[in-house]
Amino acid sequence: MKRLYTHFGDRIFAWALLLLALGVVALALLMAYELYQGGSLALKRFGLLGFALGREWDPVIQKSFGAWPYILGTVIVSLSALLLSFFPALAAAIFAAEYAPRWLAQVINFLLDLMAAVPSVVYGLWGIFVLAPWIRDQVQLPLYMWAAEHAPWLASILGVPTGYGLMTAVLILASMIVPYTAALARDAIALVPKEHREAAYALGATRWEVMRMAILPLARGGIIAGAFLALARAVGETMAVTMVIGNSHKLPYTLFGGAATMPSVIANEFTEAVEDLHLSALIAVGFLLFWVSMAVNFAAAYVLRRQERLVKGVL
Repeated sequence: MKRLYTHFGDRIFAWALLLLALGVVALALLMAYELYQGGSLALKRFGLLGFALGREWDPVIQKSFGAWPYILGTVIVSLSALLLSFFPALAAAIFAAEYAPRWLAQVINFLLDLMAAVPSVVYGLWGIFVLAPWIRDQVQLPLYMWAAEHAPWLASILGVPTGYGLMTAVLILASMIVPYTAALARDAIALVPKEHREAAYALGATRWEVMRMAILPLARGGIIAGAFLALARAVGETMAVTMVIGNSHKLPYTLFGGAATMPSVIANEFTEAVEDLHLSALIAVGFLLFWVSMAVNFAAAYVLRRQERLVKGVL
């Protein structure tokens, strides 16, 4: 037993950590391999590029499968939700960390954590029964009627005001990812050393100037990490988006009309896929989704590494 507390024990611990880390890498590679194998029938028939850029999805008549509508839908919905939620989330983080009284900050933090813990199907049900009818009656119909009377060219861009479509999915998804951006931004702001605030105040800076020049530059890495975490969450979201997006397979998408994402088409059709080619095409969509998620994570790692260098240069 004494040997475990010597250099020999350190080596065992280091090798154990290495094996566990390599296990994570092996698991990711195995997942990618299995997805490729499951989707190989569709990928070989249409080609990787042809499948990714194909616009037709017809499992019944033509037996043609193309994932471009779902890739485009995933990118549009995820990025739009991130852009819509980022500044409200950042504002909530700044207010909770710097401006709010302690009791109010605790309430805000509790509500943010609660929003992150709510299951996605609950957001989807709220979208179906509350948000979608309200958007249809209060936003989409008045705007569509105005466009039909004063700007007919705009009607084709807006699409049919059913309440279930791209706009509703973006709003639902934006509300779901707010807690992820806000929580990491709040923690990053709170971790900025107190000395930086005091030095800025000593130079005569206002409260906003302290936030802008002393706090946000040092907290930028955590804020960016929260944004990328929210984007990764948005890319992979399935149930809530599937329930409100309208699940249309056709391009071009419209603002009010239906759309589809890669997770939503898999959730909708996987249990109904009775032919090998159809099932393989759905797994191939999952293979592409895996690489899209990997690209988001690699981009996050690259941006964070650059941000760490900039912070070290400032300090």
